[in-house]
Amino acid sequence: MTDVYKTIVTKRDSRAYSQKPLSQETVRRILQAGRMAGSSKNSQPCRFVVLQDRERKEELAKCGQFAAHIPSAPLIVAITVPGAGQAFDVGRAAQNMMLAAWGEGVTSCPVAMHDEECARQALGLPEGHRAAIVIGFGYAETPESLSRGITRLPLDEFVHHEHW
Repeated sequence: MTDVYKTIVTKRDSRAYSQKPLSQETVRRILQAGRMAGSSKNSQPCRFVVLQDRERKEELAKCGQFAAHIPSAPLIVAITVPGAGQAFDVGRAAQNMMLAAWGEGVTSCPVAMHDEECARQALGLPEGHRAAIVIGFGYAETPESLSRGITRLPLDEFVHHEHW
């Protein structure tokens, strides 16, 4: 099993973080992984807003319906884009960041900002920009917080050959 494949198949999300800070090198590697994601026609629409201040994270958490865990994450990265669209490019950047983090022993959890204007204001985004996705990063609070005991469905339940 290659290191990349192992990273992909073992990755788990968590909303329960220890308060151990991430090193600046780990943060840089996570952001660099997002920057290196491919994009449609190499348009590179994604920009990242990094939050580490608890008050800023609390303000942003008010913008999402399922974002209560955001203030407890040592690192928050909001992936922003101009206007609507770019979901595929955002997803590629987000997954790169989350896999790079997991390779560093850091868990993550993406969350939507349901109130786009609230998030735009909280992040100080220019007019016409939006927070497409917000990701919390941190070391897992406990090993149990990584899976909640739920196993993945078998591959045969996902794959159909030639037709459904």
